[in-house]
Amino acid sequence: MDFFYFWFILVLLSFFFLIFIYVRFSHKPDTLNNYLGISSLLFVFFQIAFLLLIMNQDDELRLFFVPLWLIVLGSPLVIVGLLVLSSTGLYHSAKKDTKQKISKYINKLENKIETWSKSKKDVLRKLTHVLLFIFLLIAWSIGLSLVLHFAGSSAGMIPEETNMLLIYIKLLKDPNSISEVLFSFGWFYYLLFFLFYIFCLFTLVNEFTRKSKHFFFLFNIFSKLYLTSEEKKSYGTYLYFAMGQMFASLICPPMIFLTILGISSLSDLSTSQVGIRFGKIHISWNKNKTWEGTVAGMLITFWICLFFVGILWSFIFTIIFLICDVLTSKPIKISDNLLIPIVSSLAYVVIRFLFNLNYTSIIVGWF
Repeated sequence: MDFFYFWFILVLLSFFFLIFIYVRFSHKPDTLNNYLGISSLLFVFFQIAFLLLIMNQDDELRLFFVPLWLIVLGSPLVIVGLLVLSSTGLYHSAKKDTKQKISKYINKLENKIETWSKSKKDVLRKLTHVLLFIFLLIAWSIGLSLVLHFAGSSAGMIPEETNMLLIYIKLLKDPNSISEVLFSFGWFYYLLFFLFYIFCLFTLVNEFTRKSKHFFFLFNIFSKLYLTSEEKKSYGTYLYFAMGQMFASLICPPMIFLTILGISSLSDLSTSQVGIRFGKIHISWNKNKTWEGTVAGMLITFWICLFFVGILWSFIFTIIFLICDVLTSKPIKISDNLLIPIVSSLAYVVIRFLFNLNYTSIIVGWF
């Protein structure tokens, strides 16, 4: 590919710029969130660069799949950049009375939301995560049904090998196996990863423009409505959610990732809702959380995992959820939206490799 390195360097520079603005606008007291967030971004971007370089050495991949990857990776960067510039231009060129009307309308919505109950505000903040999980689960179900109907097999959608660390070691030992490795993941793996790559990009730019004095982004309006006063000083939890899920989608097979996404959305929502509505016994080191809420989250986690990955992984992920939930945000000041997907995905990769513990999915058997 004649212009591979030109476009590769452009994408790489864009990645470094994203990391720079993440560091630049981070809330310095949020040390652990900052370190874990930067680490997850660096890891994902490094893996993308590594795969692109190896893919470019393969004659089969160089002609079509390398340009396709560069387009899929680069197009969202261009689109987001154009949206920021156009939104900023429109905002600064708008008349003063128009800006006042917009500001007045947003303040009116903010004041209305302030009158809502704590549980209703919590649902508003986390509903997007739940809807995203439901949407992807439906997409997976439809995709699997169509593949089984037309091809008679799930090959090409469900990964042939789920030991991700073993696959990575194989690639390091034999870079020529890149084509075999990439195709073994199945197309749904790439759909999930690139979806959360785009989602993370939008949320990162949204937070950058929200904190910037000179730039504007259309979605900044939603930030004003969703974020608490504490979150406005730092980054919104939706950014940590997007970063954590992007990391998990890269290193996990689709079924494990959907499990982690379900835990991060449904279990998290049930924990806070039960805690707010029925919680009486507060966790001694964190008065903002209750044991009733934590137990509810554990039960939801167990049942999600049971259907998605089987009984053994249900116990493993439930224990991980318990530890992460009771330790965040006190005594460890870190977002559970970031910690749960990263710890869960790393735990899967390590345990799957060391003990060869595969998962068995009940819901796959329904098709």
